[in-house]
Amino acid sequence: MTTDTTSAKRGFHFQDITKMFGGGGTSSLRQFGILGSLIVIILLFEILTVLRNPAGATLTPGNLINVINQYSFILILAIGMVMVIIMGHIDLSVGSVAAFTGIIVAKSMADWQLPWPLAILLGLGVGVLVGAWQGFWVAYVGVPAFIVTLAGMLFFRGAQQFIGDAQTIPVPKGFQYIGTGYLPEVALPLPFNVPTMLLALLGVAWLVFWEIRTRRVQHKMGSDSAPVWVSVVKVVLLSIVVLAAGWMFATGRPGTSFPVPGLILLALVIIYSFITSNTVFGRHIYAVGGNRQAARLSGVKDRWVDFFVMMNMSVLAALAGMIFVARSQASGPNDGTGWELDAIASVFIGGAAVSGGIGTVIGSIIGGLVMAFLNNGLALLGQGADVVAMIKGLVLLFAVGIDVWNKQQGRPSLIGLLTRRFGRPQDPATDTFDPTKTNYPTSQKYEAPAVEETRGK
Repeated sequence: MTTDTTSAKRGFHFQDITKMFGGGGTSSLRQFGILGSLIVIILLFEILTVLRNPAGATLTPGNLINVINQYSFILILAIGMVMVIIMGHIDLSVGSVAAFTGIIVAKSMADWQLPWPLAILLGLGVGVLVGAWQGFWVAYVGVPAFIVTLAGMLFFRGAQQFIGDAQTIPVPKGFQYIGTGYLPEVALPLPFNVPTMLLALLGVAWLVFWEIRTRRVQHKMGSDSAPVWVSVVKVVLLSIVVLAAGWMFATGRPGTSFPVPGLILLALVIIYSFITSNTVFGRHIYAVGGNRQAARLSGVKDRWVDFFVMMNMSVLAALAGMIFVARSQASGPNDGTGWELDAIASVFIGGAAVSGGIGTVIGSIIGGLVMAFLNNGLALLGQGADVVAMIKGLVLLFAVGIDVWNKQQGRPSLIGLLTRRFGRPQDPATDTFDPTKTNYPTSQKYEAPAVEETRGK
């Protein structure tokens, strides 16, 4: 095995560069695919907008704030949807559930005079009940999730219009803060928003901590790790990106900073990345999605996992619906239309497999940002909704098609390599699933021993 020490002594090798965003010797240049695509899209639209306006329009504080505000609810849906798709399911009801929750919350504040904090709790409770209803049919009755959520899409859309009587219902100022608020200003004579820059510095500190932790784990496991200079370059590059983004959010027009919807999204990304990567429940999701029968024989309660994944999706849909209503300052009859398609597209562009068992929260967020900047950039160039829809469809088709083609040719999955996380190297000859372990790589589909061999043991 190659350790940190030997890696550091061997000098420069071009192959080391390919490890910059990967986990050891199995990584390759293909893993830059999705993130590289996002960077190319942003730079392309910046160049195209500069040709129209020398100041540009894409990489400006105001536009970045708008992207977060306008697409945070889709990214929140993508967090839940990736877990559903990893399980081998699909949820078509998320847009209708979000709209249904939004109208109930708006009515509760307008007609029942419910304080807005209690209205938020009510909305989350509605998400739990809806998710439990759909999860029951999927997990314990055995109806395919596609059918259950298709029925939910129709039912909750009709219920939303029935309750709201196809009217627009405004929401109070306090409630609007979760959709239109920003980090507060601090009374200091500085030309930027202090809390936003502190958030960026915390991000840099986390990057440094995570890289050091990763190298220690790799060294302890005896796995091949990149030279120290690769880790340093990676942390420096990512830190520059984080600080630059923080600076742009912190120096926008007066009264703006990092948006509250972005803060909620960031918290959810951290929480769900931890859940899927470092908890028994997260490992059960991948195990059931990768090989349900083997996971069941290993003691995983697959019905319980199905139930809670579907319920979790509806809770996140309820949260996304409330954020959208808060941003729009009212609940309307057309809320949530088409959201499920954008969320599903984000997850598949971000690396999830149609057959289940593969996908990551971070990959889905990157996929969602690809869709967000496509929408935003085309809108800045004055393109209509028809052109936007066609281009988004082609991007989705090619992103998934190229990955499937790579797998059919016996090559590593381009998206699977991108979403590979740092972790314990897996030996397919000796590694078997243990539902109590939580340190398996989360971007690889679990391949269990044959059922006959398991029974024999």
